[in-house]
Amino acid sequence: MLNWEDTPATAPAASSAAPRNHDDIAMASTTAAAASADTAARVRADDKRIINGKTDVNQLVPFKYKWAWEKYLATCANHWMPQEINMSRDIALWKDPNGLTEDERRIVKRNLGFFVTADSLAANNIVLGTYRHITAPECRQFLLRQAFEEAIHTHAYQYIVESLDLDEGEIFNAYNEVPSIRAKDEFLIPFINAIADPHFVTGTPEADQTLLKSLIVFACLMEGLFFYVGFTQILALGRQNKMTGAAEQYMYILRDESMHCNFGIDLINTIKLENPHLWTPAFREELHALFRQAVDLEYAYAEDTMPRGVLGLNASMFKSYLRFIANRRCQQIGLEAQFAQEENPFPWMAEMIDLKKERNFFETRVIEYQTGGALSWE
Repeated sequence: MLNWEDTPATAPAASSAAPRNHDDIAMASTTAAAASADTAARVRADDKRIINGKTDVNQLVPFKYKWAWEKYLATCANHWMPQEINMSRDIALWKDPNGLTEDERRIVKRNLGFFVTADSLAANNIVLGTYRHITAPECRQFLLRQAFEEAIHTHAYQYIVESLDLDEGEIFNAYNEVPSIRAKDEFLIPFINAIADPHFVTGTPEADQTLLKSLIVFACLMEGLFFYVGFTQILALGRQNKMTGAAEQYMYILRDESMHCNFGIDLINTIKLENPHLWTPAFREELHALFRQAVDLEYAYAEDTMPRGVLGLNASMFKSYLRFIANRRCQQIGLEAQFAQEENPFPWMAEMIDLKKERNFFETRVIEYQTGGALSWE
C-alpha cells in the first residue's frame, strides 16, 4: 500500500461464493465502532468520544464537539473553485521569454511538482485511514469536507499546469524524480500506511498512539509546515505583481489549509484530553524527533527550489521561518519548543494567514468570501 516499489498485483481468481446482498455490504462498510454500538439506544452527547467511541457514528446530533461543526460550516461558506480565477496574465507572463527569470520559473515548477501530489496524499490519509478511526460524527463531517477541499487543491494545481502549458509528465511525476520532493513524501507515506492498513484498529495504547502520531504528522508537519516554503515563494511572486492568478489560488489554498491545520490541532488536543495516558515522555520525545526531521526536510526543499536569492528571499531565511513555525506547532499541541527563539522573517505571511476579509495584493477579490447562500446583508 502506497509503497514506492509496489507493482500491480495479479487479480485474484473469481470467487465461487454467492454474491453478498446489499445489506451485508452496507454492514461490512461501517466502522468497528459503529458496528459495536447499541444502535437502538439514543445518543447522549456526554457518551461521545473522538476515538474508541461506542455511540452510533451515523447520528450527527446531539453535538458534543461544536468546534468541529462550526469549522465545517465555515469551510462550506468559503467554497471556491479554480476556474473562477483568471489566468490570462499568468499565461502571457509565462510565454514572454523576458517575463520571469530562470530562478523564478524554477520556483513555480518545483512548487507545482510538490503540490500536485501532496494534496492527493493528504486526501488518501483521510479517506483511507483517519476517517474510519474517528468516532465523533461532527469530526467526520469536517473530514469529509476537508477531503473534498484537498481534491479542489489538486484541481487548482492541475489548472495552473494546464494554463501554463507545462510538461504534465515532468510536473506530476516530480515526486518520483526530484529528490527533495520525494524525501518529503517518503517521510509522510509510512504514517498513511500505518492507519490505512485494513488490519489496523484502535483500542490499545500502542494503536491509539499510532493514530495520534499520524494526526500530528499531517496536521502539524505536512499541512502546518511542509506547505509553507511553497506558499511563501508563490505569494512573494504575487506581491511583485507576477503570476497573480496562481498566487490568488494559493491564497485560497492557504486559507483552507490553515483551517485544516487548526482543526487537526483541536482534534489532537481533544484526543489528549480524553486519553491523557497516551501523552507519555517517550511518545513526546518521538514527536520531537519527527519535528526536527521535518524541519530538515523542508529546509532541504527550500535550498533546492531557490539555490540563489530571488524575490527578496533566500534559503537561509527559511531556516529561521521553519524553526519559527515548528516551535509554534509544538506549543499548539503542548510540546516544548525545539529551537532557540526564532523571529518570523516574513511578517507579511502572518498577515495573510491571520487577517480576515482582506483583499489580496493584486486587488481582484476578497480572499475570505462567502457563497451567496451564506451572505447576510444586515
